[in-house]
Amino acid sequence: QVLLVESGGDSVQTGGSLRLSCAVSGLTYGDYCMGWFRRAPGKEREGVACISNHGTETYTYYADVVKGRFTISQDKAKNTLYLQLNSLKPEDAAIYYCAAKTVWYCSNRLTEADFAYWGQGTQVTVSS
Repeated sequence: QVLLVESGGDSVQTGGSLRLSCAVSGLTYGDYCMGWFRRAPGKEREGVACISNHGTETYTYYADVVKGRFTISQDKAKNTLYLQLNSLKPEDAAIYYCAAKTVWYCSNRLTEADFAYWGQGTQVTVSS
C-alpha cells in the first residue's frame, strides 16, 4: 500500500518561509516522479513542482508562479520529499499535496491526472 504523509504546513506572514515534508512508503523511493500540488480556496488544484531521478541525474520542474521561490528536494535515505517555500505571498495560501506517479519521468506539465497516489494535504496560511 502506497502511503504519502505531508507535514510542515503552518501559518506565516508574507515574506516568510516554510519547509513541507512528505514521508513516502509502499513504493521504491527514487524510482517514480514525485510532485507537489496545491489547492487554494475556490480554485482547482494546480501543480507546483516535481522531481525525478534517472541513473545519476535528477530533474526538477516548477510552475512559473513559484520559480525562484520554491525548491523541491528529496532525501532518498529517508524516503522523504521536501518543498522549501520562501518569500511567501498571500496567494500561496493553500492546501499542499504530495503526489507520486507510476513512472520515473516528470515534465513541466504537472498534470494532476498523471499522478496516481496522493497524500491528505497540509495547510499553508499566509497573512499579509
